[in-house]
Amino acid sequence: MKKNIKEKSQLLQQMLNIKFPIIQAPMAGGATTPEFVAATSNQGCLGSIGAGYLSPDQLLSHIKKTKILTSCAFSINLFVPQQKEIDPKKILNMQLRLNKFREKLRIPLKNSYEPIENQHQKFQQQIEIILLSNVPILSFTFGIPQKNVIQALKDKGLILIGTANNIREGKMLEAAGFHAIVAQGYEAGGHRGNFSCKPENAMLGLMAFVPQLVDAVHIPVIAAGGIMDGRGVVASLALGASAAQIGTALLTCEESGISAAYKQALLSSRGEQTQFTAAFSGKIARGIENEFMRELRDCCDNPGYPVQHYLTADIRQAAAAQGCADLLSLWAGQGVGGKYQAQESVQKKISEIVQEMKGIFKTWCKQ
Repeated sequence: MKKNIKEKSQLLQQMLNIKFPIIQAPMAGGATTPEFVAATSNQGCLGSIGAGYLSPDQLLSHIKKTKILTSCAFSINLFVPQQKEIDPKKILNMQLRLNKFREKLRIPLKNSYEPIENQHQKFQQQIEIILLSNVPILSFTFGIPQKNVIQALKDKGLILIGTANNIREGKMLEAAGFHAIVAQGYEAGGHRGNFSCKPENAMLGLMAFVPQLVDAVHIPVIAAGGIMDGRGVVASLALGASAAQIGTALLTCEESGISAAYKQALLSSRGEQTQFTAAFSGKIARGIENEFMRELRDCCDNPGYPVQHYLTADIRQAAAAQGCADLLSLWAGQGVGGKYQAQESVQKKISEIVQEMKGIFKTWCKQ
């Protein structure tokens, strides 16, 4: 017999060593600074280092700095390698298209392509660092690592969390030996975590997805996608989730590492302004629509992930430095613009969310 909702939530909280059923989304690309992650964990939630794009040395540095700032548990998120064949013609054509944006930013134009680092080798190096760093929790996006990697991590005592966009992926993660599953709804900001089918076949809304996945597996499910406040966390628990993962709502916090232009875009946008795009990385992701997304919407020269991510890196970096939001990847969920989307500390924002949760539970208990 399946455990009831309360028991499952308590089980996950004990497993992750957290006080509240809230997980800070592991957003790659610079948002999850050690200060950001530690501040979340220090509030009784699970802070998460988005390490998908970090080099092994950068990952080790982040781990060390975070450990200095908190004695509480935190997690690391890695991208399972998805390196595809490189199409030189598409790359050249894309570089020529991207030069339009480089001219606007007054940065060097490019007509060639430097080979990217070996994604599988980088992933293995990241795993080795984690095995030696005594990090208690590790999550994955974009797939399932090889069996020997999973076994090595479990032998070391790590708690493993996978990301699913449909029921099939959830069952695959459970069968692979994962301890919990993030159910990423259609509403979620950033990249889609699907790995078993095309993105268009993994677009379940969170309200429909969570109960189905909870009924389909026997391990805890973590709701993710458009959750911005205490109401969203409580709703996720009512649907059967054991915890809620929050990303966009925390991005504007003082400790977040995103640029000022990105934060301002989040503060001035609403959910209906977010769209899916592959323009920045070659992989479908939800963000606030801007000029870059519109210009490359129907482009057939996109070489795919992760090549496109590296091709656009100089543009995104220059745009962040120059405050040009129209050329930034403004990842955001459909809940953007909610009442807690303000520039304040992680401590204050989480405190507000927790207090709202307690208020809802207190009201329910009186009825």
